[in-house]
Amino acid sequence: IVLQDNLASFLGVVDDGLFEYTYLDIVKMAGHSCPTVAGAYIMTLEGLKKLYVDEVPQRGAVFVKFKECSGDGVTGVVANVVTNITGATENLGFKGINGKFTRNNLMKFNADISSSMKLTRVDTGKSVDVTYSPNLVPPSPKQNDIMKKINENVATKSEIQLFGQLWQDRVENIFKNIDIVTKVT
Repeated sequence: IVLQDNLASFLGVVDDGLFEYTYLDIVKMAGHSCPTVAGAYIMTLEGLKKLYVDEVPQRGAVFVKFKECSGDGVTGVVANVVTNITGATENLGFKGINGKFTRNNLMKFNADISSSMKLTRVDTGKSVDVTYSPNLVPPSPKQNDIMKKINENVATKSEIQLFGQLWQDRVENIFKNIDIVTKVT
């Protein structure tokens, strides 16, 4: 995901303000790779593509709404990923410089939306709704059996390694099926 960040340019971080966020960058931030982290990355990627079409998305210029509260399910994990990419935060973000570059108050939870997430451009008001359905790419049937063994502390080293491989295979399959698991309207 490539975004232009006017704050980064203003503060001399990079001349053109362009940043690229790879999935690996987000995995490092989250500390792990899973269907939720992948979904947050994919929803942001696909949402920004549709929101900006032929323009470079602007970091710090997107308002993000979530259907659930931040503490519900995996919403907080998704929000952290979205914050890292878009700069948007609810109330913990950068408050700006003389009214510019504000990242604070660009995120809302428990919003009255029917999608997983809604992205709105601050400059134009254009919005897109993004829905993510990871269950359309189910895990390997072996995964649950091995997870049970891991939780009971009876899994072998090779089973634990296989679990990790199966887990990441699912994440990879989700990326291969972006058009199936993600809907942007």
